[in-house]
Amino acid sequence: MSDTVFKIKAAPGGKASSIPLMGNDGEPTIFEYAKPGRKSYNLLDQKLPTGELNDLLPASYLRVNKLELTEVSERDLVGHFTRLTHRQYSVDLGAYPLGSCTMKYNPKFCDELAFMSSFNTCHPSAPEAVVQGWLELMVNLEEALCEITGMKAATLQPAAGAQGELTGLLLMRAWHDDRSHNKTTIIIPDTAHGTNPASVTLGGYKVKTVGTNEKGLVDIESLKSLLDDEVAGIMLTNPNTLGLFEEEIQEVASLIHSVDGLLYYDGANLNAILGKVRPGDMGFDIVHLNLHKTFATPHGGGGPGAGPVAVSERIIDFLPGPKPTRLGTNSYGYTTPIKSIGRIHSWHGNALVLLRAFGYILFHGSEGLEKISEMAVLNANWLKRRLEDTITPAYNRPVMHEVVMTAQDLAKDHNLKALDIAKALLDEGFHAPTIYFPLLVHEALMFEPTETESLDTLEALARSVEKIIAQSKTNIDDIKSAPRNTPVQRVDEALAARKLLATYDAAINK
Repeated sequence: MSDTVFKIKAAPGGKASSIPLMGNDGEPTIFEYAKPGRKSYNLLDQKLPTGELNDLLPASYLRVNKLELTEVSERDLVGHFTRLTHRQYSVDLGAYPLGSCTMKYNPKFCDELAFMSSFNTCHPSAPEAVVQGWLELMVNLEEALCEITGMKAATLQPAAGAQGELTGLLLMRAWHDDRSHNKTTIIIPDTAHGTNPASVTLGGYKVKTVGTNEKGLVDIESLKSLLDDEVAGIMLTNPNTLGLFEEEIQEVASLIHSVDGLLYYDGANLNAILGKVRPGDMGFDIVHLNLHKTFATPHGGGGPGAGPVAVSERIIDFLPGPKPTRLGTNSYGYTTPIKSIGRIHSWHGNALVLLRAFGYILFHGSEGLEKISEMAVLNANWLKRRLEDTITPAYNRPVMHEVVMTAQDLAKDHNLKALDIAKALLDEGFHAPTIYFPLLVHEALMFEPTETESLDTLEALARSVEKIIAQSKTNIDDIKSAPRNTPVQRVDEALAARKLLATYDAAINK
């Protein structure tokens, strides 16, 4: 093994350390592997005469200064990035109970579909005649999503849930404008996802916040007090972000519709109700779906994403276009709704993500999708019951797909905060749950086990939480210093926000 070491810049007040090339204590940056003359590529020399090359590449396009690239061998390059991947956590490695995110395991058979050359070699601008299979797939996926949600039509264009939110609000605005309604505000629960207010602002509306009652549901009296002729609609999800089903959803729908408002469904928690109840049957007019959540397509860095938006009958004419359409028996093409808001994404959506989701839906079928929601709800309630004698549920009642616990008493009695529990769980081999959300729950920890985790895994998670809480009562300092077994140990999140160093150069030159 090489004895090569690298000098790493010392932390303020510390000493520079020598880190072995293959050591476990740290990984040098790729620039620290550099040696002049090393390279990881071999470009063919086309031997073009200088004059001819200049004709092909005008001077205005030629780089004057040398491109600052690190000079490393292929072996060092591959080793460096492979070691970095081994420092990551993912849904393939273990439980990821990140509440409100539905971080379920992504089945690999869906990836196999996306790897098929018959799908991934088609160009999106290819003539309709040579992509009939793709068009048929997208039409069938739209119809399946409409059946699942109880809606009438959908667009597959949005690239993620947040873009789906914006699309839904633009559809809402277009519908109101078409009727010459003077609407200025959107109502959002105080438990709403953080993207909801931002999307409302981008859509040109103002936010009104509706409160939550003692049962953890939309406060009907608070909602009534907010209603007037300027209300364009309401954004909410059901179950809500407390993991509780909005039992009075039909009354909510009736109240919003009474002022010519529309109901927008944030699809973050659709995994809890598959096959049981549909947003369209609850009275929703616009539904966005997170395919990376409910339908197990890659999440986050494994994307790109997809956030289709399905709508009721009265919104169809405003959908983005062009959209894949069934033209006749075994014939498919594109159409644009007569009052379309236009494109909101290039081409027709992230096609290979849509393909993965369609494969997932076909594999499970209607009975399988219903089983998914049953197991997701069962797992969450099992975990709640297993932990409720150790840490307090925010609302002590049956939950849907996720459960919110509060460490408020632990923080007061033992100085054990939600952040401490989350950090200590990393040392136990689990990804941390969502913490400090929803905002109305003090010291909140939100667990969402999803249907893909076994009882063995949930029992291990529960024991880890019990172990952390028990240890905090005798040695809080150990918990406060966690995690200790991760590549990056506990950081000062507040300091990072207040003194942002956005680039590597900014960090080393500070």
